[in-house]
Parts: sequence; C-alpha cells; structure tokens
Amino acid sequence: MTFQPRPFVLFFTALLSIVALQSTLNAVEAPVSDFSVDKKDKTHWFDIKNLGMEGKGWTETESFFDRLPKKAKGVVRPPVWSLSKHSAGMAVRFVTNATSIKAKWELTSPSIAMNHMAATGVSGLDLYVKTESGKWRWLAVGKPSQQKNSVSLTSGLVPGKREYILYLPLYNGVKSVEIGIPESNQLWKAPAREPGKDKPLIFWGTSITQGGCASRTGMVHTAILGRRLDRPVINLGFSGNGRMEPEVAKLIAELDASVFIMDCLPNVTANVVKKETEPLVKTLRAAHPETPILLVEDRTYSNAFLKPSSQDRHRTSRLELRNAYERLKKEGVKNLYYLEGNTLLGDDSEDTVDGSHPTDLGFFRQADAFEKVLKPILEKHSK
Repeated sequence: MTFQPRPFVLFFTALLSIVALQSTLNAVEAPVSDFSVDKKDKTHWFDIKNLGMEGKGWTETESFFDRLPKKAKGVVRPPVWSLSKHSAGMAVRFVTNATSIKAKWELTSPSIAMNHMAATGVSGLDLYVKTESGKWRWLAVGKPSQQKNSVSLTSGLVPGKREYILYLPLYNGVKSVEIGIPESNQLWKAPAREPGKDKPLIFWGTSITQGGCASRTGMVHTAILGRRLDRPVINLGFSGNGRMEPEVAKLIAELDASVFIMDCLPNVTANVVKKETEPLVKTLRAAHPETPILLVEDRTYSNAFLKPSSQDRHRTSRLELRNAYERLKKEGVKNLYYLEGNTLLGDDSEDTVDGSHPTDLGFFRQADAFEKVLKPILEKHSK
C-alpha cells in the first residue's frame, strides 16, 4: 500500500513554508536608499549593480556585465572574448512591496534578434516571482524594441512583499539595467542564500548552454535548473566556441562551484574530445580536489535518425568522452559523473528550432535530464 499524507499534514506543511518565507523576507536588511528619482511619473529607479548580481564569476572585468575577467583578453581566443561580453546567465534577485515594476536597459549591440531566436531571448529581460510556497513562477517579460529600452514589466499586482529574480539578455550585452517602482513603495536586496546553497552551478558549453534558442532569458535550462535546485548559476556558454581549451579551463578553475558541468561536445569532434577531456578534468581537480564534475555528452540532432553523418558524429565523440571518463575513474579521480546525450532531448523531433538548438520545450526536457543527475549529486555533497 502506498502511504498518502493526510490533508491536514499537507496543509500544515504548506503553512510552515509560507511562514518561513515571510520570516525570511521580513528579516532582510533596510530598504535600498541609493536610487534616482523620476519626478514626472514618481518612479524610483534602482541600478541593479548595487543589488548584488548572480551569474558573475569575476569582479575584475573590463565592463561590469562581462562574463570573463579582464585578464582573459588576449589569452582566450577572440570569439570567446567577444561572446563573454554577452550577459547570459546573469540575474539579480530583489525584494519589493511594489504593485507595479518597471525596467529600463541599454544594450551593447543594436541587433536585438536573430533569424532563429526571438528578441525577447536575445536581448530581453525576464521576471520571475517566488510564491508563498517558495516556488518560482514566471511573471513578466521585458520586450526590447531598440538599443535603449524602458518598459512596464507588470502592474496591478496583489499587494505584498515578495522576492523576484530578473534575468538579463542571453545573446547581447548590457551597459546598464535599472528597476523602477512607485515612490510609495520600497525595494530591498534579496536575502542571502542558505548556507550550502550559495555556491554556483558552473556550466561551460556551447550556444545551447548560452541559451540558443530560448524564447525568454529565464527559459534556458541553466536558469530553469537554478530555480529548481535553488542555486546561483554561472553560464559560460560560448556560441560555437565551447571547445574545451586549456586557457578557459584554467580560468574556470579559479571559481568555487557546487558542481562543474562540462558540456562542450556539440562544438568539438572526437579528436578534440580525446585530447582535451582529461587535461580539463585534471585542471579542475587540481584546484578543487572534492568538487563534483559532471561530463555531458552532446544532445542528439533531431534529424540524426535519417543522417548517418550526424549519427557518426555522436557515436565517435561520445565514445571518446566515455573512454576518457573511464580512464579518469581508473586513475582514482573522485566525484566524477556522467550524463548521456540521448536523454537530453525528446525522441519526437519536436523540441528544436533547427535540429540542434532547443526551443523552450527542448530546454525544459534538457533541464529534466540534468536535474535527475544533479539533484542526487548536490544532496550527496551537501552532507
């Protein structure tokens, strides 16, 4: 017989969650007092740089919203450096009692969309709210129309003090981002994450990791996993340029992660996988003897079932990754994990825009596959 919790038990558990969440929100620091005032519409504007960014691995960057440190310039290949100017994965959490929220942001590039990816994913903002049960739910999207944008994200909300997270553009950079609320309301920095949940999930990968082709910036699998697993995320996906280079591996080894997730196979062939996988893992392991490392196979092209060349690409690169994984395990490398590629997307060919890059459905399925592996890893290593 399967045990079914009684209704009053479920109600009591939910009530405890609500009380705990409200207690956390009530314990946040004094309201942020550093803001600019728009007297015309009585809006207070808050620069997110002052609110505590997530998804930013280094503080010494050439521009504030860069994903790699300034010292990487001239060390990593030029395409990697250029793509590191995109704000993929960066987000800001905040608390406010406002019933309406605005945003304004300036992009680094006037190209706000791609021919296979919507402007809302390339250059937009994405707002989520934490509900009373502690779950994140989507609330509003910031639709870009030009290089400088100012929009009302949402209005007419039920009054209440809540935590929000705002995701930045995936395939564009930003010069500035501000959050606007009515002058009659207040905004606070978000409470610190629980001890043990403050170290980020660090993803190194390709255009898929960067977010191509999510319709919204919060719909890439890295962001979905951050919400599900209650962890900050650092997204080091570089479109077409996740190539397992030692220069990038050394930089990533400088960061302190809860899990290092290595997902570069869509951009490399079998010979590169064979050459670079073991040095990559050993670079990370030398700096972090105990931190879990997850090696990820490439997703299966949606049309590979009719293309022998694609089948061969998957077979050979996965074979070399698996061989490297087995050799490393035999050498005694601890806390090394593996995720097979045939689980990342569905078998119905309905979850990509072009056979390669996921739609929102594809990213949701990919998040499911990652979660099945990452959740037990985090549970094991948080004890």
